Amino acid sequence: MTLYAVGDLQGCRRPLELLLETVGFDTSVDKLWLTGDLVNRGDDSLGCLRFVRSLGDAAETVLGNHDLHLLALALSQQPMKSNPDLDRILNAEDCLELMEWLRTRPVLLHDAERRLLMTHAGIPPIWSDNEAQLHAKELESLFADRPRFLGFLSEMYGDKPDVWSDDLTGTERYRYLTNAFTRMRFCGPDGRLEFKHKDGIDDFPTGMRPWFDWPVKREHTVLFGHWAALMGRTGNDDFVALDTGYVWNNYLTLMNLDTGERLHCDTAGIVFSV
Repeated sequence: MTLYAVGDLQGCRRPLELLLETVGFDTSVDKLWLTGDLVNRGDDSLGCLRFVRSLGDAAETVLGNHDLHLLALALSQQPMKSNPDLDRILNAEDCLELMEWLRTRPVLLHDAERRLLMTHAGIPPIWSDNEAQLHAKELESLFADRPRFLGFLSEMYGDKPDVWSDDLTGTERYRYLTNAFTRMRFCGPDGRLEFKHKDGIDDFPTGMRPWFDWPVKREHTVLFGHWAALMGRTGNDDFVALDTGYVWNNYLTLMNLDTGERLHCDTAGIVFSV
């Protein structure tokens, strides 16, 4: 069994299909991890959802911030900003079925044998690997409880609280967990989150660093997406960035997690390695 990981699809199904065809992906023996943000910005978000779901147990995706926004559009009663690509999902006959599948996706994946963790955005430096897994299960339990999740959707948006405390409860606790796992880029050594800066690691606010740049000893390699401006570069092999901005006219990256080989598909449909 080969384990692969791929970066944010953002509504672009075809490059994933080309990459999987290139490696001869076999759903009976191989496994695919996805960094989340299956939808938005591209032109085939509905196709992405259907395709990933069709892979069954051979594929698992973590939830990204765009996935959560889609869930809020579909399941919340609040008026929210949409776009034609997301509207195609909302108007699809299998919309509710897809939303129920998406709602129960994890926010963190763990492979004990390979010593790997994956989240969409990352793990704050104040959490150990074990704490991150426990907090992920806490958030996943909320999402799995449909009435509680629907109640949370109307309170999910917001940048506060921006600092973690074990004493946080209720909406504030869940909002920090959601923001950390799905929106974080820069943070302070105390886990304080900052959302205004979205560029690469050479431009960050005073007192902040990329979340993976604080000196924290990790027992696992951490895989993540979300940050296309990094173009796959973190400067540290313990942190693997997989969002390489296909939707921004760059390329989609598929990584063999057993060999470390990375394949890319550009917007012309050309698959290559570097």
